[in-house]
Amino acid sequence: MMRLILMRHGETTWNAESRLQGQDNSHLSERGIQQARGFRAFVRALRPARVVSSDLGRTRQTAELIGHGTCPSDPRLREWDMGSWTGRTKPELIAAHADLYHAWRAGTYTPEGCEPWEVFRDRVAAGLRHWLAAGEGDLLAVVHGGVIRAALDAFLQIPPSRVIPVTPGTGTLLSFPPGDFAAAQLEGYNIGAVVPDLTVAD
Repeated sequence: MMRLILMRHGETTWNAESRLQGQDNSHLSERGIQQARGFRAFVRALRPARVVSSDLGRTRQTAELIGHGTCPSDPRLREWDMGSWTGRTKPELIAAHADLYHAWRAGTYTPEGCEPWEVFRDRVAAGLRHWLAAGEGDLLAVVHGGVIRAALDAFLQIPPSRVIPVTPGTGTLLSFPPGDFAAAQLEGYNIGAVVPDLTVAD
């Protein structure tokens, strides 16, 4: 069996503000740095034969922190392009367009300039299949929350409406016979180190 280990990057400053990043970027927060460092023990235990990442800065920073800063990157593993919603906060969108926001999360609504869900899912699947077929052994992909949802849809037919967002700095594990993506199984979801709350109470 081959494993696909999908790691979500550590929390960013925009994540902390509940702000949609899409293909824009922000640096890891202090919590995110600790989350990435905490995940190194999981990487050592899982011993992936190969590592790849999205080419966006937050995933490259995370790959560096887990000891794989020289791994190749692939733009097909970028986060969902969120178009006109990029930079807006979730509470703002829900307050103004709750129905549209939830439809977008379910992959049934496309905001202006946003990548349609099916296009995004197929882009991610093509990138992951390429890297899975490019060598032997388990593959670790340092990616984004949306990419993990897209992979679950592509390999397990779990629609985005049924997926709870993964926590930053955690891993999701899929396994399947080499080359037989239709036989994928979910081994673990939202697996990660517990990081102390770094926020300061008012």
